[in-house]
Amino acid sequence: MRRYATRDTAKRLVMSATIFGRADHMDSWEWNKIIGAVLGTVMFVVVVKFATEAIFENGPPAKPGYVVEGVEVAATSSAEAAPVAETLPDWGTVLTSADVAKGHDISHRCEQCHDLSKGGPDKIGPNLWAVVGRARASRASFSYSGAMKAKGGEWSYDELFKFLKSPGAYIAGTKMSFAGLRSEQDRINLIAFLRTNADSPVAIPAAKPAAAAPAAAPAKAAPAAVPAKKT
Repeated sequence: MRRYATRDTAKRLVMSATIFGRADHMDSWEWNKIIGAVLGTVMFVVVVKFATEAIFENGPPAKPGYVVEGVEVAATSSAEAAPVAETLPDWGTVLTSADVAKGHDISHRCEQCHDLSKGGPDKIGPNLWAVVGRARASRASFSYSGAMKAKGGEWSYDELFKFLKSPGAYIAGTKMSFAGLRSEQDRINLIAFLRTNADSPVAIPAAKPAAAAPAAAPAKAAPAAVPAKKT
């Protein structure tokens, strides 16, 4: 309830008496209502927020907004399936008949993450000039993954062939997110181009000798005649 200031007969400023004499009680009641309203509003907002998030929860997009050709979408499983073993090509035969021009076309996919020119910079991946025959993880200017360093060896024809099929499956933990080339002929053509992309291309090995035809199985002997029974 409100109280009003007035002056008494001695002209002193005094407060008027409250109705029913309960000003302090009514003031505390008003404050309780205000605090209760604020708390109620806060609780309502929190409840609405959680309910909205539960109803309209956004899952991961079915398709990324920007797709880099050949880059693998994250798999639902933490471990990638191991590549199926396949027969390695006879490089002395397939490189002489490979389509280097088609391999050059395929190499444009590599250029999204690699520079292929002589003396070119490293990008997301290392420079690939003269990569055929080069020691693995050997460019000092590039920070390779621990998995790539641990693999060791060099980028021989066989190693490139296996790696390019599925980089993440062949070297688990590699930084390379390229999905790979499933086509055997595409890999052969690309490797044939990468071989020429060097000052001194690695030599083509001699073709393997043709496998000898298997010997014919010996003819089975005719079964012995059964003698006729005497009557």
